[in-house]
Amino acid sequence: MSRTEDLIRASQAGDAAAGEELITENAGLIWSVARRFLGRGTEADDLYQLGCLGFIKAVEGFDPAFGTQFSTYAVPKIAGEIRRFLRDDGAVKVSRSIKEQASVIKVWRNTLSAALGREPTVQEIANQTGFTPEQIALAENATAGTESIHKQTGEDGFTLENILTDTESEENMVERIALRQAVERLPERERTVIQLRYFHSLTQDRTAKVLSVSQVQVSRIEKKALQKLRELMG
Repeated sequence: MSRTEDLIRASQAGDAAAGEELITENAGLIWSVARRFLGRGTEADDLYQLGCLGFIKAVEGFDPAFGTQFSTYAVPKIAGEIRRFLRDDGAVKVSRSIKEQASVIKVWRNTLSAALGREPTVQEIANQTGFTPEQIALAENATAGTESIHKQTGEDGFTLENILTDTESEENMVERIALRQAVERLPERERTVIQLRYFHSLTQDRTAKVLSVSQVQVSRIEKKALQKLRELMG
């Protein structure tokens, strides 16, 4: 029996010192998972503490009979605890620069609406603000309410997480490259479509208007991007 398994058994039997020793020895593992969630509005130390809670749950529930290494079992527990907090707490924060952009866009949207007697197009707002259509869409959607990869979206009611993982469990997914890192590796146009469709809940029709392309083109770009994401995540 390994030292780690000895400590796990001791911790499960109520030895608090053994539990603390396990956390100390596995701090690097906990940090490696917590770092995946940086930039979502929660401090690094808080993410680490959440990771520790998930780690403790992994210690409590681990059984060598599972036939897997403890670290493999612990990673999804750590990530799940952090993800649960971020989802329930709505902890994705909007940056000051995005808020400032949204304020400028709102002023021009109201001004143009009054002048034109109708809702201005995204391009008309872009001409006045100097922002790209993509920046306008992202700023308005970010300040209107941040969406999640867990939220149902699109015409078919899928979540991005489900589309990417199919029947794969969260435990398998979190051991691979982080979803956002995979999205960042997409070509710019494909990345923008995925962000608008799944992170900001725009319909294909509205995405098409933002990008000044047809809905059919958006559909093709989206399918191509999702296929690349499956390959990157695989």
